[in-house]
Amino acid sequence: MTDGSSSSFFPDFGLLLYLEELNKEELNKFKSFLKNETVEPRSCQIPWVEVKKAKREDLANLMKKYYPGEQAWDVALKIFGKMNLKDLCERATAEINWTARTMVTEGARTQEEQDDQEAVQSDGTEYRIQIKEKFRIMWDKKCLFGGPEDFHPGIAQEDRELLEHLFDVDVKTGEQPQTVVLQGAAGVGKTSLVRKAIVDWAEGNLYQQKFSYVFYLNAREINQLRERSFVQMISKDWPSTEGPIERIMTQPSSLLFIIDSFDELNFAFEEPDFVLCEDWTQVHPVSFLMSSLLRKVMLPESFLLVTTRLTACKKLKPLLKNQHSVELLGMSKDARKEYIYQFFEDKKRASQVFSSLRSNEMLFSMCKVPLVCWAICTCLEQQIEMGGDVSLTCKTTTALFTRYISSLFPPVDGNCPSLPNQTQLKSLCHLAAKGVWTMTSVFYREDLRKHGLTKSDVSIFLDMNILQKDTEYENCYVFTHLHVQEFLAAMFYMLRDNWETRNNLFDSFEDLKLLLESKSSKDPHLMQMKCFLFGLLNEDLLKQLETTLKCRLSLEIKGKILQWLEILGNIKCFPAELEFLELFLCLYETQDEAFISQAMRSFQKVVIDVCGKVHLLVSSFCLKHCQCLQTIKLSVTVVFEKTLNSSPPAEMWQKDDGSIIHCWQDLCSVLHTNEHLRELDLCHSNLDELAMKTFYQELRHPNCKLQRLLMRFLSFPGGCQDIASSLTHNQNLMHLDLKGSDIGDDGVKSLCEALKHPECKLQNLSLESCGLTTLCCLNISKALIRSQSLRFLNLSTNHLLDDGVKLLCEALGHPKCHLERLSLESCGLTVAGCEDLSLALISNKRLTHLCLADNILGDDGVKLVNDALKHPQCKLQSLVLRRCHFTSLSSEHLSSALLCNKSLIHLDLGSNWIQDDGIKLLCDAFRHPSCNLQDLELMGCVLTSMCCLDLASAILNNSHLQNLDLGHNDLRDDGVKILCEALRHPNCNIQRLGYSICL
Repeated sequence: MTDGSSSSFFPDFGLLLYLEELNKEELNKFKSFLKNETVEPRSCQIPWVEVKKAKREDLANLMKKYYPGEQAWDVALKIFGKMNLKDLCERATAEINWTARTMVTEGARTQEEQDDQEAVQSDGTEYRIQIKEKFRIMWDKKCLFGGPEDFHPGIAQEDRELLEHLFDVDVKTGEQPQTVVLQGAAGVGKTSLVRKAIVDWAEGNLYQQKFSYVFYLNAREINQLRERSFVQMISKDWPSTEGPIERIMTQPSSLLFIIDSFDELNFAFEEPDFVLCEDWTQVHPVSFLMSSLLRKVMLPESFLLVTTRLTACKKLKPLLKNQHSVELLGMSKDARKEYIYQFFEDKKRASQVFSSLRSNEMLFSMCKVPLVCWAICTCLEQQIEMGGDVSLTCKTTTALFTRYISSLFPPVDGNCPSLPNQTQLKSLCHLAAKGVWTMTSVFYREDLRKHGLTKSDVSIFLDMNILQKDTEYENCYVFTHLHVQEFLAAMFYMLRDNWETRNNLFDSFEDLKLLLESKSSKDPHLMQMKCFLFGLLNEDLLKQLETTLKCRLSLEIKGKILQWLEILGNIKCFPAELEFLELFLCLYETQDEAFISQAMRSFQKVVIDVCGKVHLLVSSFCLKHCQCLQTIKLSVTVVFEKTLNSSPPAEMWQKDDGSIIHCWQDLCSVLHTNEHLRELDLCHSNLDELAMKTFYQELRHPNCKLQRLLMRFLSFPGGCQDIASSLTHNQNLMHLDLKGSDIGDDGVKSLCEALKHPECKLQNLSLESCGLTTLCCLNISKALIRSQSLRFLNLSTNHLLDDGVKLLCEALGHPKCHLERLSLESCGLTVAGCEDLSLALISNKRLTHLCLADNILGDDGVKLVNDALKHPQCKLQSLVLRRCHFTSLSSEHLSSALLCNKSLIHLDLGSNWIQDDGIKLLCDAFRHPSCNLQDLELMGCVLTSMCCLDLASAILNNSHLQNLDLGHNDLRDDGVKILCEALRHPNCNIQRLGYSICL
């Protein structure tokens, strides 16, 4: 143990603090161990009756009484060890040792020296008291927006639980995270949560077993610092009575540093690692210190909790090592509903507002942020009192924020201060725009001055509650919320007088094209401003702003945006689903049908991935006005997934106030309202039965001109009767692809009934990988005989087997079968089914393309197919025998068939064991003038350079052969060289030679 002089400090002060760190269960366990604890044989135990009823302070006093001097700490540390409280033991031992080292020898100290020593000894109590006082004052201050007096959501219970487990050991890796990033939208409560964390720590309710000291570093304060040491930075809240702060820095593993609002730090963080500092006592620019701390160069054993907006994560991530990220989502749907209903005393009004907000998922999502929810409710309350229609205001985010911004501009009369003039407003909007582009939300006096905002200008915007002066940190100004800043930033582009001229002070962010071309994947911070900009193209909203703000806004930008969209629409390689969705989000904000029609007139194809209600809302609205579209590729997920497992699904639709079904109906109506639409791809969509019925209803509409319908990898919860019925009602539909969908034999039965109908005009049907078996083949066979239109049928990757193929062959041999192309790839066909197939090929005069790939035909099966090819009535033009498990023995039969068949121009023999000997036989046929083959696939046929002379000879002597693929063969350099020499010969007609992975 330590010197006895330490007893004068720790039993009196430290023991109680450490007992306070024990929770109720741990305290009872401590008492149980204490019951039988003695230090020396003659020392007496504390009476159990007194121990049992003692509170923490009483227990500390009892231990001091019965175990004088250091004995109390010996007992406490011994019990902490038995309880496996290793952290408490280590911290207490370190505290005691430090106390012993800092005291001069007993007997040499005067009373004055003892008083001085007591002033520098510390157990952290004073620091905790100061932290509690500081943050309780902050906690009690009003939020930037203020709020309704009767309801303050504060810290939700789930967020409190989140705090407790932020630094828990990862169950997967077994490691404790040293850096935790708490990320979330602006105003969602990140700062409130970490301030709550440090107060809870100071009160002894959080992280007591993890951290001895917690320090809070705020970006707004850090930005105003210049050069200093790190220890000076964190000393601002350190009481002088606690002793030197340097002593705790020697135990960094017990320290937690909270860096609040990383996104507000005005640092580039571009310093190379070798210039960063390890020494926390050295003076450096504050940017270096923060970079050193974040990158774990300084105090690498310490723990960090960093808060940031989502938009700054890209900047933060490269600085950190092995961070654990947690997103703060804000108020839940139920919490938002509760907020709204408590805000409005009139429940009818509350219901009206909630319903209007719920119908616009973008606005309702914004309400996750308490401050925004309050602002929206305040704005809508004012509108209701004025007799306005809240449903119209809630139509778009721009409409609502136009109303909110307008509410901040009071009517000018004798009692009201004057409104800002056009110049002042333009300066403010310029500040807002530059801030959005640079992800700056905190502005200092110098920033305001640079943008021409004087002290009196700022006062006007402060009085109007557009700007807010930070009450905690001097010289800091912010917009009352990020969305207010984004709205004013969008207004900046409407306040531009002339887009044709640029002055010398032109900033890059003033270039409209840069904003229009921005993408959420790269510049997420610009998306809301961009949406507001499109929303302000609505002339009604623009007039409302002009009237209220007494300013002039220009619509010159409208023509610029239309020009940009016209260029975009004519680019053939435009884009991915995400970019179309972003465009639709912006166009929806305009609520201008004529503008959307004009904007989309150059687009002939759109690709959209609808994975939420917002996407469905904007897509349904915009697609109705895309009158020149010819192709829509649409994947609908998430939206209907809840209803797929509900019973009945209609209940889920009703719970949503019908908004989903109305949007879906609007979207599906495009099938008959767009006269140019010819192709729809619904692949990988999850649609419930009601959604399917709505779709089929539009598909059967007499004005639907759709010709190609792709419904790959879909479920058909109501069966295939409706899609089958659509085939007979829609006579324009010629192509149907159901690959990978759960059709099954029962579904095929319905489809076949439709195929037999004289009104069905379907020409192309793909049922690949649809879970079909032999049972469905009789229905398909009958349909093939009765259908007058079907020309292509894909039955690949189904378990049809020989018996199923036999039934199909009966139809193929029938004179009324009009099928021209058939794919039976991977259908379980063997040599047993080839005889029927051979007979069918001979009698069928229409079939020109046959795919038998990935079936185990073997040499005997291939011989039967070749027998059909040799027959003069066989009209086959393309034959695919890839991976059919035959060898060089089949080459003789193939060679003979090639000489006899005048129609075959495409042959795929890839991935079979043909070898060099087999190729030599085939080359004899290739050289013959009666061989009309144009395309030959020999990939992976176990060929070597030994066959290349024969191939070169065939190339030179066959005037028809244009494409030859020899990839995945061991031709080596010598073989390829021989082939290349042949290619250079003037008699060679080869246009494409494939030799990948041959060298």
